Amino acid sequence: MANSNLPRRIIKETQRLLSEPAPGISASPSEDNMRYFNVMILGPTQSPYEGGVFKLELFLPEEYPMAPPKLGRICLDILKDKWSPALQIRTVLLSIQALLSAPNPDDPLSENIAKHWKTNEVEAVETGTGSDCM
Repeated sequence: MANSNLPRRIIKETQRLLSEPAPGISASPSEDNMRYFNVMILGPTQSPYEGGVFKLELFLPEEYPMAPPKLGRICLDILKDKWSPALQIRTVLLSIQALLSAPNPDDPLSENIAKHWKTNEVEAVETGTGSDCM
Protein backbone atom coordinates (compact mmCIF):
# COMPACT_ATOMS: atom_id res chain seq x y z
CA MET A 1 0.00 0.00 0.00
CA ALA A 2 2.32 2.70 -1.29
CA ASN A 3 1.18 6.15 -0.31
CA SER A 4 4.34 8.21 -0.72
CA ASN A 5 2.78 10.16 -3.63
CA LEU A 6 -0.42 10.95 -1.78
CA PRO A 7 -1.07 14.31 -0.19
CA ARG A 8 -0.95 14.18 3.58
CA ARG A 9 -4.62 15.12 3.80
CA ILE A 10 -5.71 11.99 1.90
CA ILE A 11 -3.53 9.83 4.13
CA LYS A 12 -5.05 11.37 7.28
CA GLU A 13 -8.62 11.06 6.00
CA THR A 14 -8.01 7.44 5.03
CA GLN A 15 -6.57 6.63 8.45
CA ARG A 16 -9.60 8.16 10.14
CA LEU A 17 -12.05 6.28 7.89
CA LEU A 18 -10.36 3.01 8.83
CA SER A 19 -9.87 3.69 12.55
CA GLU A 20 -13.19 5.48 13.22
CA PRO A 21 -15.74 4.17 10.71
CA ALA A 22 -19.10 5.92 10.66
CA PRO A 23 -22.02 3.67 11.69
CA GLY A 24 -23.40 1.83 8.67
CA ILE A 25 -20.53 2.90 6.40
CA SER A 26 -17.44 0.98 5.35
CA ALA A 27 -14.80 2.61 3.15
CA SER A 28 -11.44 1.10 2.32
CA PRO A 29 -8.84 2.20 -0.20
CA SER A 30 -7.73 -0.03 -3.03
CA GLU A 31 -4.30 -1.55 -2.45
CA ASP A 32 -3.35 -0.68 -6.04
CA ASN A 33 -4.38 2.98 -5.91
CA MET A 34 -5.22 4.70 -2.64
CA ARG A 35 -7.26 7.33 -4.48
CA TYR A 36 -9.88 4.62 -5.17
CA PHE A 37 -12.14 3.51 -2.33
CA ASN A 38 -14.58 0.63 -2.11
CA VAL A 39 -17.55 1.84 -0.12
CA MET A 40 -20.52 0.03 1.40
CA ILE A 41 -23.42 1.94 2.91
CA LEU A 42 -26.21 0.15 4.74
CA GLY A 43 -29.72 1.38 4.06
CA PRO A 44 -30.78 3.48 7.05
CA THR A 45 -33.44 2.08 9.39
CA GLN A 46 -36.96 3.40 8.89
CA SER A 47 -36.14 4.50 5.34
CA PRO A 48 -37.24 3.19 1.94
CA TYR A 49 -33.80 1.56 1.71
CA GLU A 50 -33.73 -0.22 5.09
CA GLY A 51 -32.02 -3.59 4.73
CA GLY A 52 -30.28 -2.60 1.52
CA VAL A 53 -26.53 -2.64 1.00
CA PHE A 54 -25.22 -0.04 -1.42
CA LYS A 55 -21.80 -0.55 -2.94
CA LEU A 56 -20.01 2.47 -4.38
CA GLU A 57 -16.65 3.28 -5.86
CA LEU A 58 -15.25 6.61 -4.77
CA PHE A 59 -12.33 8.24 -6.58
CA LEU A 60 -10.29 11.21 -5.40
CA PRO A 61 -9.11 13.23 -8.41
CA GLU A 62 -5.67 14.86 -8.48
CA GLU A 63 -7.39 18.18 -7.73
CA TYR A 64 -8.88 16.90 -4.44
CA PRO A 65 -9.69 18.67 -2.11
CA MET A 66 -10.19 21.61 -4.47
CA ALA A 67 -12.50 19.34 -6.51
CA PRO A 68 -15.04 16.89 -5.04
CA PRO A 69 -14.64 13.12 -5.01
CA LYS A 70 -16.12 11.25 -7.99
CA LEU A 71 -18.94 8.83 -7.20
CA GLY A 72 -20.83 8.22 -10.41
CA ARG A 73 -24.38 9.46 -10.81
CA ILE A 74 -25.33 10.46 -7.28
CA CYS A 75 -27.54 13.53 -7.07
CA LEU A 76 -25.97 15.37 -4.15
CA ASP A 77 -25.31 19.11 -4.15
CA ILE A 78 -21.98 18.82 -2.30
CA LEU A 79 -20.69 16.70 -5.17
CA LYS A 80 -21.58 19.48 -7.58
CA ASP A 81 -21.90 23.23 -7.02
CA LYS A 82 -21.89 23.15 -3.20
CA TRP A 83 -18.47 21.47 -2.86
CA SER A 84 -16.00 23.07 -0.47
CA PRO A 85 -12.39 22.02 0.21
CA ALA A 86 -13.35 22.05 3.91
CA LEU A 87 -15.50 18.95 3.32
CA GLN A 88 -14.00 15.49 3.70
CA ILE A 89 -14.59 11.98 2.37
CA ARG A 90 -16.38 11.10 5.62
CA THR A 91 -18.74 14.08 5.18
CA VAL A 92 -19.59 12.98 1.64
CA LEU A 93 -20.35 9.42 2.76
CA LEU A 94 -22.50 10.59 5.68
CA SER A 95 -24.37 12.89 3.27
CA ILE A 96 -25.10 9.97 0.95
CA GLN A 97 -26.36 7.95 3.90
CA ALA A 98 -28.59 10.88 4.90
CA LEU A 99 -29.88 11.13 1.33
CA LEU A 100 -30.99 7.50 1.59
CA SER A 101 -32.94 8.43 4.74
CA ALA A 102 -34.67 11.34 3.03
CA PRO A 103 -34.54 11.19 -0.78
CA ASN A 104 -34.76 14.59 -2.49
CA PRO A 105 -37.26 14.50 -5.37
CA ASP A 106 -36.38 18.12 -6.24
CA ASP A 107 -32.90 17.10 -7.48
CA PRO A 108 -33.57 13.77 -9.22
CA LEU A 109 -31.57 11.60 -11.56
CA SER A 110 -34.87 10.21 -12.87
CA GLU A 111 -37.72 12.67 -13.40
CA ASN A 112 -40.27 9.81 -13.65
CA ILE A 113 -39.31 8.31 -10.30
CA ALA A 114 -39.29 11.75 -8.67
CA LYS A 115 -42.75 12.51 -10.07
CA HIS A 116 -44.06 9.17 -8.75
CA TRP A 117 -42.50 9.95 -5.35
CA LYS A 118 -44.13 13.39 -5.25
CA THR A 119 -47.59 12.17 -6.26
CA ASN A 120 -47.71 8.96 -4.20
CA GLU A 121 -44.76 8.47 -1.86
CA VAL A 122 -46.19 5.35 -0.18
CA GLU A 123 -46.73 3.57 -3.50
CA ALA A 124 -43.32 4.71 -4.77
CA VAL A 125 -41.64 3.22 -1.70
CA GLU A 126 -43.63 -0.03 -1.99
CA THR A 127 -42.82 -0.50 -5.68
CA GLY A 128 -39.25 0.77 -5.51
CA THR A 129 -36.52 -1.76 -6.08
CA GLY A 130 -33.77 0.07 -4.27
CA SER A 131 -31.77 0.05 -7.48
CA ASP A 132 -33.40 3.15 -8.93
CA CYS A 133 -32.07 6.59 -8.23
CA MET A 134 -34.42 9.45 -7.63
